[in-house]
This record gives sequence, C-alpha cells and structure tokens, in this order.
Amino acid sequence: MYSHDTQQRVRYSETDKMGYLYHGNYAAYFELGRVETIRSLGISYKDIEDVYGIWLPVMSLETRFIRPAYYDDVLSIHTEIRRKPDEYIVFHTEIFTPNKKLCAGARVKLCFFDAKLKKVVVAPPFFMDALSAYF
Repeated sequence: MYSHDTQQRVRYSETDKMGYLYHGNYAAYFELGRVETIRSLGISYKDIEDVYGIWLPVMSLETRFIRPAYYDDVLSIHTEIRRKPDEYIVFHTEIFTPNKKLCAGARVKLCFFDAKLKKVVVAPPFFMDALSAYF
C-alpha cells in the first residue's frame, strides 16, 4: 500500500450560500489528492500524458459525505493506493477537517489509456517501478 497526505484551504469561491464547501467541488479535492500522490512518487501527471502518451480517465467516483467543511478551513487530504495497479488504479481518499474529523471520502477508479492506440493498457513499467517498493 502507498499513501500520501496533502492540504488545501477551502476558498470562498468553492462554498455555497451556507458557507459549506459545495458538494460538487469535492471531486476537485479528490483529484488534488491523486495528482499529489502520483507526484510524491516522482511522476508528474503532465509527463504521464505528454511524455508517455498515457491518459488516466476516471471510470467511477463513489463519494460519501460525513460532515461539512467550511470556508477557510485547511483540510487534510489523505490518499491511498491499496492494491497494485493493473489496467486500473483505484485511489481511496479521505478528507479531514482541521480538528481531524472525517469530512468526506471517495473511491476513484481510473484506467491506463494509451492515447495512440486508443485502448486500455496495463500500468506502464515506469509507473509500476515507482510503486514496486510498496507492494
């Protein structure tokens, strides 16, 4: 298993009339968790796409909301890769409030898609090499 933590402050533009982080904006926080988790492995999303020609489209997103996050909260975003990727990679992400209470969670499944071949492929060697010590 591999995990990574990052933080993000809730911006005013992301809130609803009640001052809560608008539910539609959680997907961007889950994405931030994924991108920073991959970056922490020494791989940039940009290189995955531009250098290696692999896209990572989202296949499914399952979200649960526990309690609200508010404007100006600094949220902790904890992301885990619990299983060795194959054609798919699944990220489990939990978002915590400043007082360390669970705010929301998600399970996001993506596939490795070869941009030239226009088909799903197994996780490329450069990606698996970066994860090899954790599985």
